[in-house]
Amino acid sequence: MGTTALQASQQFTRPVPSVIVVVAYGVAFYLLSLTLSVMPVGLVYAIWSGLGIVFIAGIGYFVFGQRLDWPAILGLAMILGGILVIHLFSDATTHT
Repeated sequence: MGTTALQASQQFTRPVPSVIVVVAYGVAFYLLSLTLSVMPVGLVYAIWSGLGIVFIAGIGYFVFGQRLDWPAILGLAMILGGILVIHLFSDATTHT
């Protein structure tokens, strides 16, 4: 939500989307910090940033009409695959 509002803020010249950016990123970092109590920072950040990349690419495609070619789709699929490997097989994460 914050990254989508970042584009809508037009370099922080529009007040409402700019406030949404600040609030959304504040909430995101707070929630990210909560996860650090159960997972190592490197894995938390890898999962958080990877999912963010995939979600914002999807939003860009569906909301802003930005095109994704096959190499981009393959790369996004590989990011999701890496996140699944971490979640399903890594002993460094909790499996609930």
